Amino acid sequence: MTEITIPTTADIDEAAQKFIDAADPERTVYAFHGEMGAGKTTFINALVRRLGVEEDATGSPTFAIVNEYRSDTTAELIYHFDLYRIESMEEAFDMGLEDYLESGCLCLIEWPDRVAEMLPDDTVDVNIRVNPDGSRTLTIAD
Repeated sequence: MTEITIPTTADIDEAAQKFIDAADPERTVYAFHGEMGAGKTTFINALVRRLGVEEDATGSPTFAIVNEYRSDTTAELIYHFDLYRIESMEEAFDMGLEDYLESGCLCLIEWPDRVAEMLPDDTVDVNIRVNPDGSRTLTIAD
């Protein structure tokens, strides 16, 4: 298990780089868990910027459900899902979630519990916890 502390939002880019350094390149599906407002979207946006996606291309896919990014440095596709609005597994199948998960592209998923039975066995669980002092702690399961 890897823990990364993010003292303030000013430290988020450094934390994103630590995440990249700790990530297993063979694993492509990351499930981000945390309460509403914990900073899942903010962290994922910092992460994709560190992976070479231009800054103005990132945002929350809350209404679109999925955002597709292409790294300017590697040309690889990155998918960012916000599944908060998914109400059933049928809806997830209809949007083609399974195809995304099996694509081999990096998939960063917020609210993964809504589709837990669809996630691959090698999905990496990432928990974001808000600490009493307002800092965040990211815990990456091995």
